[in-house]
Amino acid sequence: MVHGDLMSQAEDVADQFLRVTKHYLPHVARLCLVSTFLEDGIRMWFQWTEQSEYIDSTWSCGRFLATIFVLLNLLGQLGGCVLILSRNFVQYACFGLFGVIALQTVAYSILWDLKFLMRSLALGGGLLLLLAESREEARSVFAGVPSLGQSSPKHLLQLGGRVLLVLMFMTLLHLDLSLFSVLHNLVGTALVVLVAVGLKTKLAALTLVAWLLCINFYFNAFWTVAAYKPIHDFLKYDFFQTTSVIGGLLLVVALGPGGVSMDEKKKEW
Repeated sequence: MVHGDLMSQAEDVADQFLRVTKHYLPHVARLCLVSTFLEDGIRMWFQWTEQSEYIDSTWSCGRFLATIFVLLNLLGQLGGCVLILSRNFVQYACFGLFGVIALQTVAYSILWDLKFLMRSLALGGGLLLLLAESREEARSVFAGVPSLGQSSPKHLLQLGGRVLLVLMFMTLLHLDLSLFSVLHNLVGTALVVLVAVGLKTKLAALTLVAWLLCINFYFNAFWTVAAYKPIHDFLKYDFFQTTSVIGGLLLVVALGPGGVSMDEKKKEW
């Protein structure tokens, strides 16, 4: 009974949070989600020479093709972010950012690094949720048209987005037996499973947002490290990648789990 009362109170708090923030939560979610693309696009501008030299030396493709690669990354990421934040041609912007993720996965050999690959897939999950949101906005124009049911493309996009998003947390698990690590692994794993299957989804996603915010600002405080140190760039990368996943989770909170979820099945029961 006590557990049920606590869960009910927590869900009431989550619902109250949604009522207060419903008008601006999607905007915050989109900004957080594209933050890593914004940061990387700006970095491409300021590190134009270094990036093109790296691609040229890694692939021996010549300076011209290396420069084209950097240009595509810069324009694709910054342009996609502007379109998403302005709510114009969102679907095309998402496909463009999918292309950037695929291009970087090959160019930087991310495919062979499990941690970076899982984070790239988590970013893809966030983009799937953006696609689902854009489909919802398009459908609202045809308010009287019957829906396609629970297996509609929008609901499948939400399912795929939820499942891919939680891959980010799997890269944060610590394989040691300290009390903090055990607690971190148990609580985090429980939350990501709830988000993935769509059970108590909004509450679990909000809790995971708070959890990731604490981890992000504590472990990835790149602003406390001198810019000339290599660790600065690694922490900055991790910070914005985690921020993007937080944005995806906020979209889950704002949109709900979709038709393919335990929460929706419970309504039928």
